[in-house]
Amino acid sequence: MEGSSLRAVGWARSLPIDTEVKAARDWARDHLERLGWTRTAPETVDAVLLTVSELVTNAHRHAHSDAQLILSWDNECLHIAVHDNSTDLPAPRAPSTERLGGRGMLLVDALADEWDSRPCPHGKAVTACFRGPAAGGRDH
Repeated sequence: MEGSSLRAVGWARSLPIDTEVKAARDWARDHLERLGWTRTAPETVDAVLLTVSELVTNAHRHAHSDAQLILSWDNECLHIAVHDNSTDLPAPRAPSTERLGGRGMLLVDALADEWDSRPCPHGKAVTACFRGPAAGGRDH
């Protein structure tokens, strides 16, 4: 629309590889509380926090990298982006009884309204979108 502008709010945090994933979840939960989601969309909050855990864990464990976690809310979608130093793009893998792990992106795919990954200078970014209560989106 001509003459309209997008209002957004965002937060960013760097999580060194030796940082506990709980620190990422706690940080994200604080921002979700500020948005009022813990009251209005608690199931979506749980889905967001699990997604944050999975994406930061992937950066630390599979990319062997620090993670840059960015949350941005544009009054329609909460975007969770995690940047790491690996150029390998993630893809959901079929579950296996032969190996532990490997289900993180399947979880993200099931929880998020949408997600994608893209190469960036010095690595990649994986972004998941959750439509929030202000958009009349679903409560996971």
